[in-house]
Amino acid sequence: MSNAVIKIDQPTILKMKSYYSSDLGSKLPPGAVFTAKSNGCTITAYKSGKVLFQGNLAAEEAEKWSKPEQKTTKKPSKPLTVFSPPANISTLSIIGSDEVGTGDFFGPITVVAAYVKKEQIPLLQELGVKDSKHLNDRQITAIAKDLLSIIPYSLLVLHNEKYNQLQSTGMSQGKMKAILHNQAINKLYDKIAPEIPEGVLIDQFAEPSIYFKHLSGNSYRKENTFFSTKAEGIHLAVAAASILARYAFLKEMDRLSEKAGMILPKGAGAKVDEAAAAIIIKKGEDILKNLTKFHFANTDKAKKLAAKKKR
Repeated sequence: MSNAVIKIDQPTILKMKSYYSSDLGSKLPPGAVFTAKSNGCTITAYKSGKVLFQGNLAAEEAEKWSKPEQKTTKKPSKPLTVFSPPANISTLSIIGSDEVGTGDFFGPITVVAAYVKKEQIPLLQELGVKDSKHLNDRQITAIAKDLLSIIPYSLLVLHNEKYNQLQSTGMSQGKMKAILHNQAINKLYDKIAPEIPEGVLIDQFAEPSIYFKHLSGNSYRKENTFFSTKAEGIHLAVAAASILARYAFLKEMDRLSEKAGMILPKGAGAKVDEAAAAIIIKKGEDILKNLTKFHFANTDKAKKLAAKKKR
């Protein structure tokens, strides 16, 4: 299990508590302000200002809240770029991007960039477009099928084989996501050219400085690029991207379930361990590299469960 620790001020801790409000735990360790479980990670914030992240995605989750060290000895030679969305962003024609599958043991990461013009916003509202976390799989499938013929989008799927190959070279999941988001956005820019959106809104998984650092050596745009957590609630372009990414993920899970010979569960909990153990017993450990994010702790848990069942 990976760990990450950051030091932040109390206002940010309260902001974090509000962000994780639906995932809060009831039992608090001594000196803790809150504890929560989100995205396959346990987060514990303390009155001292320290926040502990535990889990496979600890580093990525910590990146959402850590701030780059401020240098006070030199003044910047250029004005700092502002990456916070403008107050009127919900009324603009925007490219939104989001990803699905980062915390799931089985299945790939799917990333979608979607372009929603301001004139299309009322139509998307009528179709029921909103944060995919508040929609069930049946609703997502129905809305996604409508969106496919209404809005321009770009979909990228990072299959498990490629994910595991990149991870084995030392690439973090955060860097993979940054590259995928950037590629999807660039492809969509090409698709809608010569039209230019009024901005790009990325569902934030890292500080902007870290995001752009991940893209070193790649072509990317900074101007009118904005970041926000829970961006699905800020502009329907991100909500639409979230739905399309989820729809693609569900289709991939169906394909992998057929390959595994059983319905694969989502997430990274105990049911996932049981399913992976059954697959190991039936088809061997190597197939997991084609079905899972192999570095997750679920792999070792599944191996131990399989060994017990073989006795």
